[in-house]
Amino acid sequence: QVQLVESGGGLAQPGGSLRLSCAASGSIFSIGVMGWYRQAPGKERELVASITNGGTTNHADSVKGRFTISRDNTKNTVYLQMNSLKPEDTAVYYCKAEVIKYSGGYYVLWGKGTLVTVSL
Repeated sequence: QVQLVESGGGLAQPGGSLRLSCAASGSIFSIGVMGWYRQAPGKERELVASITNGGTTNHADSVKGRFTISRDNTKNTVYLQMNSLKPEDTAVYYCKAEVIKYSGGYYVLWGKGTLVTVSL
């Protein structure tokens, strides 16, 4: 069974930093695009940032210059470094990955989410 497990969420003050991690485990042959999404209360889930297995990144305009996505292909892990946090960054952050298993088949997996709260 392949799964994504996020970690690193929590409480931060405005202007502070947090680093999220998402590790994929299981019988994985390869992983394509990995990404971070977030969903604030009463709002739709939105893309925060994504990264291909070759390292090409894409960041939402709202986080450009503050958040940085990266990945370690040897560890099947994607990271989101969040700096200069704002209260409007408060949301549940979800990891997403496109996975091909050794047994074959292409799957789009989601993590269970990790809560980030930015508040004094």
